[in-house]
Amino acid sequence: MNKAEILRYLRTSSKTDDERLLSLIDECCLEINACVKPKTLHRIYDCKVTDDSLIIGNVVFHSVRLAETVKGCGRVCVFGATLGTECDRLLRTYSTTDISKSMVLQACLASKIEEVCDKLEDTLRAEGMCLRQRFSPGYFDLDIRENKKIFDMIELTKRIGITLTDTYQMLPTKSVTAIIGIEND
Repeated sequence: MNKAEILRYLRTSSKTDDERLLSLIDECCLEINACVKPKTLHRIYDCKVTDDSLIIGNVVFHSVRLAETVKGCGRVCVFGATLGTECDRLLRTYSTTDISKSMVLQACLASKIEEVCDKLEDTLRAEGMCLRQRFSPGYFDLDIRENKKIFDMIELTKRIGITLTDTYQMLPTKSVTAIIGIEND
């Protein structure tokens, strides 16, 4: 995992020489890599873009910023990614037994889920797709409630086990949904 990114999540200088912190990061990364099993699911859809919405079939995502991000794209990738339930168990365990480790673990898991999303993007690029920046519900003006539409479109609960609470939070907590514009060939 990317130590510089983990240190950024911890709001610490990437040039730190704090051996205790660096050792704790290494320990958490080893534990994560030994037990977390990332899963992703994605689908490619044709789309239409208006000034304030992205339209995929009969599903409309209302967001000026998302529309700006995917403007000019004829297709989008809708995806979900998760580190699985084991990460939540680790966080619960260490939040009651070792707060320092819990904080470092939280940063390592945040870095890990980003790594999983980046790897999916790399796979799509290797298939010849030119991608725009990914955009998730809860960012800017794309309401968090739009997650429900993504869940319904690609069946995240059924296919990779991510659930959505009544407040539109995802479980396992280290899960991501996003939409990525695919530039026209």
